[in-house]
Amino acid sequence: MPVEQDAGCHDPDGKGSGPEAPVRWRAMADGFHPPLEEYLETIHALVEEGVDVIQARLVERLGHSPQAVSEMVRRLADDGYLTRTGRGVALTEQGAELAASVVRRHRLAERFLVDVVGLPWSRAHVEAGRWEHVISDEVEARFVAILGNPTTCPHGNPIPGAPVDPTPQRPLSAVRAGEHVRITRITEQVEMDGEALAYLDASGLVPGCRTSVVARAPDGTVLLELREGSEARRAAIGTAMCAQIFVTDD
Repeated sequence: MPVEQDAGCHDPDGKGSGPEAPVRWRAMADGFHPPLEEYLETIHALVEEGVDVIQARLVERLGHSPQAVSEMVRRLADDGYLTRTGRGVALTEQGAELAASVVRRHRLAERFLVDVVGLPWSRAHVEAGRWEHVISDEVEARFVAILGNPTTCPHGNPIPGAPVDPTPQRPLSAVRAGEHVRITRITEQVEMDGEALAYLDASGLVPGCRTSVVARAPDGTVLLELREGSEARRAAIGTAMCAQIFVTDD
């Protein structure tokens, strides 16, 4: 997936570096995903993010040509994994079951890599992409037992089949200046960019952290403040990324 997209993070000083430098999303050409699972996982992620699944979204997310996506969608529909209505695409029961299985193993692998192996939070997504296709049912069961039946991956995304937290979430883009919130989830869209995750990690903006919106710029950029004891630090998050970070009221 060779495409690169601007995350829209504000750079007030125009220096292109430091804690408020632009963060960019890079779709990763990892080479580990069989095409079937790549498409089903992508559709699962779009549905999870509340995005209407049309072929144009798959082109953007996967970095493939419209012709290649159209042909693959046709093949997956013929094989019973997808249904098509106009430009829309939806998983069938068979497709949804396979997508959930792959996503479940991916997120369990991420949790194992971070909690047990000690891999940095910002690198777990790529490494788990290597694991998710080879984890057996027995190993999956051992992961669940060792990890204590976790409900989310380290980035806060729900593990399919685990209990779901009913607490309402909303995107950071919907939070007004002066509100105090807790970060709960960072979507798969951001997980694909190691630089973006490293920026969030270095800024302390990880699931579970408490933060407040200090200000919101006209272009949608938000300035966040995190307090750790008597210390306070700030980080700017651009419009596009704000839509991919979910929070609950603190």
